[in-house]
Amino acid sequence: MIKANGKVKIIIADDHPVFRDGLRRLLESEPDLRVVAEAGDGAEAVGMVRRHKPDIVLMDLAMPKCSGLDALRDLNLGSGPTRAIVLAATVERAQIMEALQLGARGVVSKESATKLLFKSIRTVMSGQYWVDRESVSDLVDAMRSVRPAAPAAPPPKNFGLTPRELQAVNMVVSGYSNRDIGKKLGVSEQTVKHHLTRAFDKLGVYNRLELALFAVDHRLGAAEEAGIEAPHGTQDPGRAARQGEARKNNGIAP
Repeated sequence: MIKANGKVKIIIADDHPVFRDGLRRLLESEPDLRVVAEAGDGAEAVGMVRRHKPDIVLMDLAMPKCSGLDALRDLNLGSGPTRAIVLAATVERAQIMEALQLGARGVVSKESATKLLFKSIRTVMSGQYWVDRESVSDLVDAMRSVRPAAPAAPPPKNFGLTPRELQAVNMVVSGYSNRDIGKKLGVSEQTVKHHLTRAFDKLGVYNRLELALFAVDHRLGAAEEAGIEAPHGTQDPGRAARQGEARKNNGIAP
């Protein structure tokens, strides 16, 4: 974690002034951390983030007027430099999964030890995810770590995917970009987009994250079975228009 000015800029968003004050004092006891603003609700947090453009926003989920989840929706953090770490009194899977889908990079229980909070900030600043008590390398793994345990899976099905489509899906799970998939399979990037578009339609998913999670949950042909070395159903017709827009936003559509 290297900053040009030696400091990581942080905004605290929580509706309890005593908690904010204690957290600010705690953070500023570290020489490389600096709190640049505080917010008492989600709407104020959105304004503060847009004004100060911090490196980290520590976002409480349960705030009045505008919740932490609503603030994450408004901020659309995937398009800016700020990374959000959710502060949760209790780690409820549904809320945490939604927060991760909305761009949060970390989840920290308010009951966590001080050293875990510091570690979560530095982990997120290094480009990884943090969920509760440990670092996670990517978003798919972060989502899987907070999902309820799935019942025993039936024998794997391919849901009508062709062998090439199945290879492309497994390479998405392994973290390959469309360009890298094309190089690995010896096809053009446009052909890869075509394979993934067909997979979207067959599986009824909107984006690469949903595609990866579906593949993992339904055991869509292990990467080894598809000849891939991982780097270190029926669709509701009403989803088609939304899928087309989602593809454009997730690097699949032309």
